[in-house]
Amino acid sequence: MVDRAKDIIVSGGENISSIEVEAALKSHPAVTDAAVIGVPDEIWGERPKAFVVLAGGRHVNPADLIGHVAARLAKFKAPDSIDFVTGLPSTPTGKIRKQQLRDVEQALTQAKVDNGRVPGAGGGPDDVVLSGRAIHAESPVTEGERKNTP
Repeated sequence: MVDRAKDIIVSGGENISSIEVEAALKSHPAVTDAAVIGVPDEIWGERPKAFVVLAGGRHVNPADLIGHVAARLAKFKAPDSIDFVTGLPSTPTGKIRKQQLRDVEQALTQAKVDNGRVPGAGGGPDDVVLSGRAIHAESPVTEGERKNTP
């Protein structure tokens, strides 16, 4: 797999290709699209996190998707957490805007510190939508809206 350097996740000294993890996620019948980014981890440096779009009317447990990836790739490449989204931000040519996902993840992480409010996380047509709700500037985010695995 060939991936841009900034899309390589370095976890515990091992390189993880986000494209490889995305392909494993997309091989699940309930998944229509997926994007994987690296998020900071105190022990490993970075760990994969996935944003997944499910097919209409489909439901899947995040742990089942993580197991699906772990069965196809080395277990350390499987994401630690999955956020289910209704769509992924993309360019007019269809390329996923991973930097926007990183920005949203950083805002959501900061929201835990800032009393559950997401400052300046968007406001346009490319907002990332978590659990059927767009994240806009100053939108409250509750833990129930983030469908993360432990």
